[in-house]
Order: sequence, then structure tokens, then C-alpha cells
Amino acid sequence: MTPEQLVQAAAPKIGSLGASFYFHPDTMAVGLAHGVKGYRWYILGRGGVLGDVEAPVVKAAFGYFAPSLITKLWDSSRAILPPRDAGRIYHECCAAIGRAHFSAIPELDEFNVAMAKIVAAQSPDGLPQFAGIAAEPLSDDAPGRALQLTAVVRELRGSLHLLAVIATGLTTQVAHYLKRPDEYGLFGWTDPPEVRGSDEARLEAAERMTDELVLDAFSAVSAHEADLIVRVLTAMETASVA
Repeated sequence: MTPEQLVQAAAPKIGSLGASFYFHPDTMAVGLAHGVKGYRWYILGRGGVLGDVEAPVVKAAFGYFAPSLITKLWDSSRAILPPRDAGRIYHECCAAIGRAHFSAIPELDEFNVAMAKIVAAQSPDGLPQFAGIAAEPLSDDAPGRALQLTAVVRELRGSLHLLAVIATGLTTQVAHYLKRPDEYGLFGWTDPPEVRGSDEARLEAAERMTDELVLDAFSAVSAHEADLIVRVLTAMETASVA
């Protein structure tokens, strides 16, 4: 499998699996036990790797969300639990979901080595959300580490996609509206944005640019490792559904 084929085959799987723990009932239960529930736990936990920063910093790293929503949820949550603590607890929630669902999958150790190569090959410059989660310690057990690394690579691609969106001249609000109109309100937006006739083409260009930007990191693995990554991700999808 070539690096280009790996990007096409793995990116959608990484996108869904890397986010699979975000709102999992077990993850939400941990947040509730620390006094932070629901959407607030997602914002504080995911953004906690950035540190105890102001809400506009979180908005800049996340993209896509309405500033008012981030400010409301971030400020109310960090008053309850320090963001750095939340980030580490949330990262452990990711590992816990991995342990619960993926322990029976073979080749996880080899998968983790290959995914770590992708992470190490990507410069964190200009990618604060990726840099933050990539700096977090990984679980010692293979299934927990496997889902954590998948989440890290998800942030890798997501951060590069955010740069690509901006580089094409789109606002993140318009990009989100065009790509996920059903979730537009969920991200805190109310009125639809003004969409230019060229914006659809810009979004398509941003997708192509993202694939080009991630290619160097995905080229860090061999053809054998690329096949392995897709094989294990597919097994993870099956296990998470089951």
C-alpha cells in the first residue's frame, strides 16, 4: 500500500475511531464524577491539553465552533476542574475505552509502533491541538495506547485540515456549515453564514490540500505497516460496533 492509498483508506477510519470516546457513556460518567458534565466535559477534556488558557485560544485551536459557545462552556468548566487535569483525565478515558473494546485484536503492538512513527514524523509547528495531545503520556497497555494514538493522529489530520481551510480563504464557520449542515447549530451557530459561489470549490481544495499535507507523516511507515494500520483500524471498527 502506498502512502497515498494509506491516507485514503485510513483517514476516515481514524476520524471516526479517534472521536469514538468523546461522548461515550463511560467518558461522560468520568466527567460527571469530576463535576463537569455533557458537552462541557468534551470541551474541557479535549481542550485541556492546551493548558489553562483563555477561551479564544481554545476556539482558535478547535476551529469551527462559535466563539460564544466555547467561552460559555470553557469558562464555566475550568472554574470546576483545572484544564490540565481535565486533559489528562480525558486522555485516560480514551485509553479506558480502548481497553474495554480492543483487547482481543491481534497485532496491536505492531500497530502502535507504526502509528507512533506517523506522529513522530509530523512537525507540531502551527498545530497547537495536535502538539498538546501528542505531548500527553501514552498508556502502557496495547489496546489503550492504540486508541490514544488513533486520537492523536486524528488531531494531526484535523489540525492540518484547519490550516488548509484557512489557506483556501474559507472561514471555519462557512466550512463547517458546508460540510456538516446538520451539526451547525450544535457547534453554537444560529444564523446561516453568507456562502459565496466559490466556497464549495474552496472546501474541495482544502480537502485535497489536507491529503497532501498529511502525506509526509503517513510516508513514515512501510508498505507492510500501512497494510497493518488499515487492517487493525478495520478490526477496531468491528469491535467498537460489536
